[in-house]
Amino acid sequence: MDLGNLGDKAKDLLEEHADKVDDGIDKVADLVDEKTGGKHTDKIEAAAEKLKDVLPGGGASGGAADGSAAG
Repeated sequence: MDLGNLGDKAKDLLEEHADKVDDGIDKVADLVDEKTGGKHTDKIEAAAEKLKDVLPGGGASGGAADGSAAG
């Protein structure tokens, strides 16, 4: 496999399955929130949203096409 295309392939898969990736991030955030007893809910939610924003195809804004964070 050509490793030069591995990053492009990963971006394509993230964009193609953005809804599933977002759902997975939400599930992990919920689990972490549960395990911490809700003590850090605001920080966990903020981190999950930031992760969705920086991933290609992720988040409500669709993520940045080049993988960089918007804003």
